[in-house]
Amino acid sequence: MKRVVVTGMGGVTALGNTWPQIRQAFSRGRSAVRTMPEWDRHTELNTRLAAPIIDYRHPAHWQRKQLRSLGRVSQLCVDAAERALTDAGLLGDPRIQSGAMGVACGSSTGSTEDVRALASLIMHGESQGVSANTYVRMMPHTTAANVGIFFGLKGRIIPTSSACTSGSQGIGYAYEAIKYGLIPMMLAGGGEELCPSEAYVFDSLYATSQRNQAPHTSPRPYDQDRDGLVIGEGAGMFVLEERDHALARGARLYAEIVGFGSNSDGAHITRPQSDTMQRAMALAIEDAGIHADQIGYVNGHGTATEQGDIAESHATAALFGNRIAISSQKSFLGHTLGACGALESWFSIAMMHDRSFAPTLNLERVDSRCAELDYLQHDWRTIDTDYVMNNNFAFGGINTSLVFRKPD
Repeated sequence: MKRVVVTGMGGVTALGNTWPQIRQAFSRGRSAVRTMPEWDRHTELNTRLAAPIIDYRHPAHWQRKQLRSLGRVSQLCVDAAERALTDAGLLGDPRIQSGAMGVACGSSTGSTEDVRALASLIMHGESQGVSANTYVRMMPHTTAANVGIFFGLKGRIIPTSSACTSGSQGIGYAYEAIKYGLIPMMLAGGGEELCPSEAYVFDSLYATSQRNQAPHTSPRPYDQDRDGLVIGEGAGMFVLEERDHALARGARLYAEIVGFGSNSDGAHITRPQSDTMQRAMALAIEDAGIHADQIGYVNGHGTATEQGDIAESHATAALFGNRIAISSQKSFLGHTLGACGALESWFSIAMMHDRSFAPTLNLERVDSRCAELDYLQHDWRTIDTDYVMNNNFAFGGINTSLVFRKPD
């Protein structure tokens, strides 16, 4: 088996595009959530809260020809990938175009403006807004395909369009491809662009926050006064490499991926199951070849939904007991859906290196129905650990768990 390391990380978020920027925002207790008056025209939508990236602009050096097939979600992912490749010292390196690098990446859906254009064509027979690239921008694998094409990558493409586990499955499947010797390098992660249709989905399940007049008081993961999630947007991408390959080129090692677990509930499309959540975490620990008590921190999925928070907390406690430290960055960035698995993995690695872990924003009183855990509240916590875990769970009963270790 090959050892797999992280040699580059890049992200685009509503609180900045570098870890120092994001850490500063976390430290100030500042979230990206705001009221969305532009959603007022959607009269049946109850929530008016979201965490958008304000005034996003793609890099100025991108050419018009490159942009034709890039909807917003693909732009975010390509931008994050370019940052990750630059961070790894591989941007422009001919080795990545030799077939030695592939892509594992996904989002909940393609760009919804292009979905709307094609829907109008089907419903009304009007082709306004439809072009040869419309399908390419809206197709489920638009992010993975566009990242590969933009950088000329000729390795395997693994689309991971699985809603809230798109990013973590991207990292997990890329890790497995390298681990089993199928390819030495992968770009891995996920992204999501903000659309009111995503809010509608959760609104119809009575799962969105309606604190429309107090945006910075929501979301509230694990809190007894939470009233639902807030949708966000962004992208996160990793450069993963086989360890000997990375060392041979003198790469900086951020972390080693040592465990990945993924399974499905097999029970209900939207109702999470605690026992299979626990099993996904156990699979990651078994893959890592360690004991649960070696994990020093769990980055929780923490959506601020009643069923999700309660099921996740009990799954975590069943495996780790009440000692484990846990927090959720969705309290700062909202639920970024296809991006969250990659972004939260990035934050987990960065916090592990800093030995300082962010609390869950707005967590004032833990819901008594949640399991007893060491919930990080109010202040950053110093934790010196060699292992961290990131968990994500998605519609369809999809569960993922990743274990990262400090590099040797």
